[in-house]
Amino acid sequence: MSTIRSFKAFRPKSEFAGEVAARPYDVLNSDEAREEVKGHPLSFLHVGKPEVDLDPSIDLHDKRVYEKGKENLQKLISQKVLIEDSAPYLYVYAQTMGKHTQYGLVGCASVDEYWNNTIKKHELTRKDKEEDRCEHVRITNSHSGPIFLTYRDNIEINNIVASVTSQSPENDLVALDGIRHQSWIIKDKEVIKKIPSIFKTIPNLYIADGHHRSAAAARVGKERAKANPNHHGDEEYNFYLAVYFPASQLHIMDYNRLVKDLCGMTKEEFFVKLKTNFDIVEASAQVKPAKKDDFGMYLEGKWYTLSAGIALQNITDPVLRLDVSILQNYVLDPILGIKDPRIDKRVDFVGGIRGLDELERRVNSGEMKVAFSMFPTSVAELMAIADDDKLMPPKSTWFEPKLRDGLFVHFLD
Repeated sequence: MSTIRSFKAFRPKSEFAGEVAARPYDVLNSDEAREEVKGHPLSFLHVGKPEVDLDPSIDLHDKRVYEKGKENLQKLISQKVLIEDSAPYLYVYAQTMGKHTQYGLVGCASVDEYWNNTIKKHELTRKDKEEDRCEHVRITNSHSGPIFLTYRDNIEINNIVASVTSQSPENDLVALDGIRHQSWIIKDKEVIKKIPSIFKTIPNLYIADGHHRSAAAARVGKERAKANPNHHGDEEYNFYLAVYFPASQLHIMDYNRLVKDLCGMTKEEFFVKLKTNFDIVEASAQVKPAKKDDFGMYLEGKWYTLSAGIALQNITDPVLRLDVSILQNYVLDPILGIKDPRIDKRVDFVGGIRGLDELERRVNSGEMKVAFSMFPTSVAELMAIADDDKLMPPKSTWFEPKLRDGLFVHFLD
């Protein structure tokens, strides 16, 4: 059974919501964030990536960075840009990208359910990134960026959300990237009671996006519990900010790969090795794979389609059967020498939202030698692997649209 808990959110006043809402901390590097906050003093990037307000020479993990984030968060509150709700509520958060709209419930997930695996994971976390988010939570005393959770569709939840969203939204904004963000408050006490009772019938939740934030929230929650001699389990630190989306509404994009060199091979030698497991056809245009087992490849100004052979298509292990696994296990590792894509500096990853032009640009510039475009991993694959308590390779999924930071803030006490 799963938990969703109401909470007293700090939220931007409607007139400030468009200025406050910011892309998540981990989709921008520091230089990009510095550019994005120019002329936008209320942007939540000042909280999520507070190095934007400090000298670039300061290490990103310096305590002064996190202290600046705390200062900036408190400033938004003292200026009454962010206001605390008068009672614990649940919320609906809708995102529209093009013709696709997804509706999520905003509430708090359980730290205990993270540890007991009711909340399923599908990828490993990196300790350095995990510790970065831990320190951010510890010092700001908040969960300022929501975790993206999913669950198998429930008709009762769908009906409640449909009823709530038939009313006018509390906030309605269109970000610079054209994505529309809307939110509604659920104030009806009976509905606030009913939604958690329905979630108690849902066996598992799944982390779609936000593994590092989830791990950090769980670690800090455990720390707070250990340090509290009167811990009873209902304190706010036992719960963390999340948006819960039904699986049928999720939109997973491709997560593409770039490699710096051919590991000393010529193009011809590289092709000979590829042909052991793949059929190669030169294409007349960019290749965005239309089905599983197909890959696009951009090399020396030309696009190719790589099609996995029958032996690879007959792999039965759900992790090894993923397209990202096939590329790693039959191209990146044995041919290009990339043993661990999490730490190897010769490989980079580009979310599908940036498009195939970005792959071409980086290869044409000489920064990278070869690019691979991928067919997206499915939600069904994600859930099946998580249900088996297995892990996907790194950078297997890219979810769009991204949740905005700053629309909801949850404090640990």
